[in-house]
Formats: sequence, structure tokens, C-alpha cells
Amino acid sequence: STRHCPWKMNQLPPKSPVASPVSESTNSRGEALENLSMDSFWLEVENIKQSAEAEQEECSLADVKTQEEGEAEAEWLQDAGLSELLGDAGSDKDNLVLLSTLTRTQAAAVQRRLDTYSRSRRRRSKHPVRDVRDIFGMPAAQDTAAEKEESSPDPLWHNLRTSNTQRKTQDYSCTVRNPGKEEMFNMDVAYSEQAAVLLKGSFLSESRKLKDGNGLTRFKIPKGRLGVTRIGDLSAQDMKKIPTLALIELTALCDILGFELKRNKAAKLKTTEKRLFGVPLNTLLENDQKLLPNTKVPLLLQALLSCLEKRGLETEGILRVSGSQTRIKSLEQKLERDFYSGLFCWDEVHQNDVSGLLKRFIRELPAPLLTAEYLPAFAAVQNIPDLKQRLQALNLLILILPESNRNTLKALLEFLSKVVARENNNKMNLWNVSTVMAPNLFMHKGLPNKIPEGKEKQLAEGAADVVRMMIHYQDLLWTVSSFLVAQVRKLNESNNKRYQFCDKRIKNLLRKIHADKDKVEKNQGEPSKIVKVHASLLLKDSLEVHLNNATRVADVLRQFQKNLCQNGWNIVNTVNLLKCNNSMECSNLLLYEVGGNIGEHCLDPDTYLLDLYHINPHAEWIIKQNPSYPRMF
Repeated sequence: STRHCPWKMNQLPPKSPVASPVSESTNSRGEALENLSMDSFWLEVENIKQSAEAEQEECSLADVKTQEEGEAEAEWLQDAGLSELLGDAGSDKDNLVLLSTLTRTQAAAVQRRLDTYSRSRRRRSKHPVRDVRDIFGMPAAQDTAAEKEESSPDPLWHNLRTSNTQRKTQDYSCTVRNPGKEEMFNMDVAYSEQAAVLLKGSFLSESRKLKDGNGLTRFKIPKGRLGVTRIGDLSAQDMKKIPTLALIELTALCDILGFELKRNKAAKLKTTEKRLFGVPLNTLLENDQKLLPNTKVPLLLQALLSCLEKRGLETEGILRVSGSQTRIKSLEQKLERDFYSGLFCWDEVHQNDVSGLLKRFIRELPAPLLTAEYLPAFAAVQNIPDLKQRLQALNLLILILPESNRNTLKALLEFLSKVVARENNNKMNLWNVSTVMAPNLFMHKGLPNKIPEGKEKQLAEGAADVVRMMIHYQDLLWTVSSFLVAQVRKLNESNNKRYQFCDKRIKNLLRKIHADKDKVEKNQGEPSKIVKVHASLLLKDSLEVHLNNATRVADVLRQFQKNLCQNGWNIVNTVNLLKCNNSMECSNLLLYEVGGNIGEHCLDPDTYLLDLYHINPHAEWIIKQNPSYPRMF
């Protein structure tokens, strides 16, 4: 019986020793996952069901209200930082800064939501809202859809409408990828702009018969002159701008591909009196940071992963083989009582029970780790035919996640990669791990799972495939695209310009800055430049660096380290800090770009500094110790 289980498990088929071919709604995805057994998935579902039935009093299904027409668009505009566009015309300035950074496809996505919201408000005879043409400067026209199409000055907007209509009735034209071949993953141009170019072309489809990651397509991010930016390289202030831009870009990409970006409302669940299991991530981190400041991943999760890494990676069937539900429940109670006091002993805990606690911790979070709002979007990624575009969508979704969710997910995925790396011993390949973890990430007691009849196997395999992509391509997915960094720079520049109206002295200063910038832009072709690099924590004096077209960050760090060694520093006291040796390795030192049109940016060692200087001439460059290395002072 499944009457007490909130996930409606009665809709799921029983596990089968042989997986039958999946019938996908889009014929463009190539061959089915017919060779990939889903036994682990259904076994995990059964384990979750039994655990839920044993504690039926704790499993309450939250009601998710159906949104009225226009409500979804209003929420989207709010999350995209454009909520003031829903009000009167007096709040333009704050939004124009953001709108000025958007690409054509991104602007079209915003326009579409405003258009839908405006029509819904008019139909409900409420206070008239502003016309989208007031925002984007479109000429006056009648409000009918036909007349809008005829009068629209932007051919892209018309192409989006017609192409999306056609895609509802036509299949994608696909070419099967060559497994194992390396392809370039362009992050310099907005994904939606790339998709618009490929709108009438063919998409590459990857065969899904692979049980491990050895034959999966390998993607390489081509390093431009400005290098690659990883999550964590930007300051917290600049990272706050990324989710808004990523949401707009993801919406634009879905519009181009003809997929609806569905989002749930955050479900409100009953609060718990527990301190570890069933506690919101933010609350956990707040408690943990009282013990260890700057903690980014819950201490309990760190302890569970550490225990498994020490004693569980070689265990055959780790994660798949379920521990004792009675012992797991008892361990949970002991952890609630003794974890923070340091009295809990991990040495005698069985590895399979620890893996059960790990999965239980993820499932018991009040909101899904992938968030209630975007869990449907993560699940829908499987419907995108092209592998590269699936990864583009996943990359944007991960950037949208709250920081606590993103850091916790990364810690989990890094551990899962270690499990896969020990496949020869633990018999858990990439697909096995993905099928076991998918139910724990995609099924949540706070959200209803209405599975269309006949789609159970397809959705299950799709969820497992999304987990597989997140594990295998996590380095790529935790990268901030160059086009998003460029938009952050433009946002910062626009925000700085706004202050010139507040104070005459600031206005004069900005005028001088812009005059200097014009001089810089006129000298874009200058072959060299002398700049100062600061290292206040290491030296009192700054380092003068002669830049040319070939000067990279790594060159400056080597020059800095060489000067330190030659100038008679006490190497005995600073050997761990500076690591001066014959090879001049300086991986423990980092160069940061600070100020100008960026808050703080940790630079890729392959960044060409003269190019960066031309883009941000008013920034300071500061050498700091790598935070992953222990400080000596």
C-alpha cells in the first residue's frame, strides 16, 4: 500500500530485471537508454517509500496553489530584478540599468513576459499597466497579436514566435555525436544567441547507451584573452547579480528552443524542532558558523562525506546497498543529541548506514536541494535534444541556485565523483550512482509528483541522466560564462554613472574618469604598459610590471615570487607561504582585479593582463595568498 506515501509511488512501475526501451516525446535524442538498467532507481524508490510509510506522521503533502494568469509572469519579472516595471512610469531608472545590458534574445524574453502580463491585467480590468513598447522604445501599434507581429521592428521577435510554433509540430533534425570526441564549449557568446544562430540548423544528439563516463562527449572551454571565471572567483557583491542575469538568459534560451520554463511556488512546510535533519540549509549554516565562521557547507554533511571517503569508497555497492532503517533512525537520534557536543563516534558506524544517513539528510531538507522553484526546470532539462544545450541550461540553473544550495550540491557531487573513480572496487559506475541519487534529489515530500500515465520510465531515466550530467560535467557547470561577467561589468559601470546626478563633485570626477577612459580606448593598440601590482599583506612596496601583449597573470606571479627570493626574504619563516624553489611554483599565490567595473575578481593564471587593463583601466591589481593554503601569520 502507498496510501501514506506523499510521492504517489503507485504510479511508478515495478522494477524489472531488463530495462525496456524508452519512448521519448522528442525523437531527436537518438537511441534510447535501453542498455542502462534502472533497477537501482526503482530499488531506491522502494526504500524511500518504506522509510516514508514507517514515519507517516512526518510526511505531509503541501498544497501547491495553481497560479492565475499573469501571476507567473509577475513572479518572473520580480525574480529577474524587473519588478518595478509592473508599477508606474516613475521607476524607470533602476530597471534601465539592467535592461541596457541585455542581448536581443534576452530583451525578447523580457518583452514576452511583459506582453503576457499586460494582456492578463487588461482582461481582468485592473489598473492599466505600462505597455512594453514604453520600455523597449517600440513604435505605437494596435494591441492585437496579428498587428503586433506586422508592426514589430525586431525580426528576431517574429522569428521566435514562428519558429516556436513550428517546433510544436516538427521534430528536431539531429546528427548523432561521436562518443568520446572533444568539442568546444563557447562561453563568450550568450547561449540564447548561439541557439538563435542554430535555429534553422541541425542539433547534435548523443547516444544514451553509455553506462559510464568514458565514452561521453568531452567539452573544453576555450580560454580567451581574459581567461575563465569559476564560481567563487567573483566577489559576493558581484555574484548577487549573476542569478538575475542567469534567469533572464535561461528564459531566453528556453524561448528559442520552444520549451516552457516551469517554476513552482515555494512550498511552506511545518517547522521542526530538530537541529540537524529536516532543518533549512540557511538555518544549519547559521548555527554552524557560530562554531566555525565562514562555513559554506553544513558541518553534518561534511562529517558524513568525510566518513564515507575514509571508509566507504572501496565498499562494494556503496550508496546502492541500503543500511538498516532501524539503525539509521537510531543514528539520527544520536546525532541530534551528540553531534555538536563532539561526543558522536563515527568509528563503529557501518558504511551503508552512513550512506543511508547521507541520503536521508538530503531528502529531509524542508525544501529540495535543487529548490522547490526550479526542481521542475532541472527535471525538464532532459527534454532538450542537444547535449551542449542541456549543459548550457544546467549551467544557468546552477548559477540561479542560492549560494547555500549551490555549495552543498557541489560538495555532494565532488563526493559522488570520488565514488565513481573507485568503480573497479565498489562496482558503482557513473550510471549506477546517478540512478541511486536521482530519487533523493528529484522526489520531495513537500511537492506533489503528478506523473503522466505511461511516462514513468522516461521521467525516471531523464532524472538519472540529469544527475549523471551534473556529476560528470561539474567542472564545466561551475563556471561563470564570460558573457555574464561582461554583463556584470556593464551593470557596475551603469550603476556608477547614476551617481553623477547626486553630487556636483562626483559628476566632475566621473567626467574626468570618462575622459581618461576615452584616452585609454584611443590607445587600445598600445603595445605595452607599465602598471603597479600591490601585495600589502606580503610587501610594503608595490611591484612595477611591464605589460605587453604576451604578459599573463602567471608571468606576474612568477616575477613577484622571484623578486621576493632575490631580495633576501627569510625563506625559513616563509617557505610554506612563498614556496620558493627551483621551479618557481606559485600556485599558492593569486592575483585579484579589484575595483573599476568589478568588485573583486580572482584572475585565471592564463589571463592576458594588457587586454584586461583595456577593459578595466581603473582597477587595482592585488596579490593575495590562496585561501586554500594555511596562513603563516
